[in-house]
Amino acid sequence: MPVTDLPDFAGDLLEEFEARRTVRVNTPVIQPAEPFLDMAGEDLRRRIFLTESETGASLCLRPEFTIPVCLRHIETATGTPRRYSYLGEVFRQRREGSHEFYQAGIEDLGEGDTAAADARAIGDAMGILGRLLPGRALALTLGDQAVFEAVVRALGLPLGWQKRLIHAFGDMAHLEALLDRLARPQPVAGLEPQIAALLASGEEDELVARIDRTMQETGYSTNASRPPIEIARRLKDKLALAETRLDGGALLLLREFLTLRLPLADASSALAGFADAAGLDLDPALAWFDARLAALTESGLDLSGMTYRAAFGRPLDYYTGLVFEVTETGSSAVLAGGGRFDRLLTLLGAKDRIPAVGFALWLDRIEQARDQE
Repeated sequence: MPVTDLPDFAGDLLEEFEARRTVRVNTPVIQPAEPFLDMAGEDLRRRIFLTESETGASLCLRPEFTIPVCLRHIETATGTPRRYSYLGEVFRQRREGSHEFYQAGIEDLGEGDTAAADARAIGDAMGILGRLLPGRALALTLGDQAVFEAVVRALGLPLGWQKRLIHAFGDMAHLEALLDRLARPQPVAGLEPQIAALLASGEEDELVARIDRTMQETGYSTNASRPPIEIARRLKDKLALAETRLDGGALLLLREFLTLRLPLADASSALAGFADAAGLDLDPALAWFDARLAALTESGLDLSGMTYRAAFGRPLDYYTGLVFEVTETGSSAVLAGGGRFDRLLTLLGAKDRIPAVGFALWLDRIEQARDQE
């Protein structure tokens, strides 16, 4: 599909957006790069196209719509709840080899009933795909960032390790590497013997003095962005994380959780059973999960084609709860994907917390699926 040509079903998409009471919005193709570099995740950061303004400000070609739509919402001081839709080009390197392609989607901002909003996002994605691909069997994979975070926190790991594991959610290879390190701690390499000895002794004042002398002698102190005491504390934290070992039972529980994969209708009872057997308090996260499942059921959606996978995440750092993807049954090509991002608007500068959920549609993949009918 030439990127300059909208697909022939664009009119159907716009009708769907209007019927679902969304406000269509467009955003500039040139965007400030910082929000994407800070919040979008390593996978996207590697694939965006960067440039600079005349004043040296870091800019990029629009790699996705969620962050630009949220920034526009904040800048225009629009009240909530508010439902936005979009259809336009995005620019990033893709595994398929293309660099520019069309995306469409809906961002649902400020809906207080998060379970109902989650169910509506899934229903909208499935409903729109059902119109664009009539008669096709669709499969939905659902994960939950909040449930994974609850499991990690309940295991009692240091905060630094919790952040590492949560950051890796959805990247199973990275997660497995971290779990291997927790099973077999590795010493911190590259430390001077005197620094290592001071770290081991716990003498913080002497450690800070030693770092300060080294910085003075090397001339590093004139360009350093951190003072010696902060460097010392970061070294102590790094050493503590490197020496952390997750006992075999806890490691086994975490690995067992990550293997959970079952029909969505059976997921609530399976998660509750896992929590009881493991002795973990996951009640708040499971309550949200159960509320979402009830909302999906009440909305009349067919759960038979939906699968819960505990290890499933999406490669964007801003997700906080629900994550999902839709494919055609028997295909691996993702046609739609999205999730909940309740922290994103606050991080982007909103004065108040704004709950949010949304999804994107990959139009070139949908067109390919239509052509294969």
